[in-house]
Amino acid sequence: MESWRKVWREGVVPMVSTAGLDALRKALSNDDARLVQGATTTPPPLQCVQDWPVEAACALGFCGWQGEGLETVAEVEEFFARMCFEIDQRLGEPAACRWFLNWFDETPRDEMRPLLLAEVECALAQRQSADTGAEVAANDETAAA
Repeated sequence: MESWRKVWREGVVPMVSTAGLDALRKALSNDDARLVQGATTTPPPLQCVQDWPVEAACALGFCGWQGEGLETVAEVEEFFARMCFEIDQRLGEPAACRWFLNWFDETPRDEMRPLLLAEVECALAQRQSADTGAEVAANDETAAA
């Protein structure tokens, strides 16, 4: 398995909300120009613009911005930094997040979008399946009582 996929599946997916994944899915499907490569946010995360509204973000930032309702450059940058730290901790490797982030930034957009979209859709399907299974189990317990 490619390093970016391992980081995505084992590090990113467990940390991102379903709303974040769904927002990313829509952006990838529609080739949303607000999903940018090569930058965390637009405007860039500089002190002088930290209170400005985000106009665009990378894959991780997009999940926080559009999925979690974050609005400012500072909020999305903090989300991004926290995600990177947690990904590295989950994988037990300093800067493990770079395998995904570098792939996202450096892969031509027309190649990146379908590959990442397939991963996002798989993650969402697994969550839906797990939710359905938990719901069935809860209904079985209620019926047995």
